[in-house]
Amino acid sequence: MSYKTILVHADGTPQAEQRIRLAALLALAHDAHLVGAAMTGLSRHALPDGSIAAVGTPFPFDLRLLRDRADAALSQFTECASRVGVPSIEARRVDDAADDGLILQSPYADLLVLSQADPHDHSNGLQARLPQTVMFHSARAVLLVPHAGRFEQTGKHVLVGWNGSVSAARAVAAALPMLKRAAAVTVAAAPQTGGHGRQADVPGAELARYLVRHGVEVTLVPHDEDRRAGEALLALASGTGADLLMMGGYGHQRLHEWLLGGATRAVLREMTLPVLMAH
Repeated sequence: MSYKTILVHADGTPQAEQRIRLAALLALAHDAHLVGAAMTGLSRHALPDGSIAAVGTPFPFDLRLLRDRADAALSQFTECASRVGVPSIEARRVDDAADDGLILQSPYADLLVLSQADPHDHSNGLQARLPQTVMFHSARAVLLVPHAGRFEQTGKHVLVGWNGSVSAARAVAAALPMLKRAAAVTVAAAPQTGGHGRQADVPGAELARYLVRHGVEVTLVPHDEDRRAGEALLALASGTGADLLMMGGYGHQRLHEWLLGGATRAVLREMTLPVLMAH
């Protein structure tokens, strides 16, 4: 597997340039086509048939303003991707809400790149929920870039949070193109993952053998998965010098609202490095 299409959210926010730049560097490294998607914010469900009102029809939105804003975000995307030197780029304006638009496009990309929601910004509920909504409903894994800071590279030293779950396995599969290129891969394995392979295995050993067959050498370290597992993973990432954390994203839906697992919630809130998540 390799990345051949990477989809990045283009929205013109202060975080967009860092997010687009990181996506562009990944596309360049993997010889991938880079798609910048800017959603107007006008849901496709705004009209009963999903269409856009005809010219002259009264409508509660100024469509020109919404589309001009999306076009400005795409101009920023094109300029940034071109500056990095990505040879194959596509600027895509979509009449849809940000979450629905990204989710609908996700089956046709190998990886989605979004930003962490600003934990101090409580003005926009949709923006605050965007990373987790896309992660839980997307057909692909999501690479989340912290809302603050500058990241010159990602994937040179990868920390894998491993507990043997389906979500963690999906994250590993999605990260394989980066794992194969990494100079160092550290697997932080929860204790209960020791019984998935041979009887005498230490936690994470079976995953290590799986990755070795893909040409990925790993270092195993123990990791207690408790209520502070997210904070522990971030601390370990800092201590090992990792520039990418990959893990499963956990939660369950109740009354149309996703209730996040403790580690997922902590990492989404406090991440200090790019995080690849899959549900």
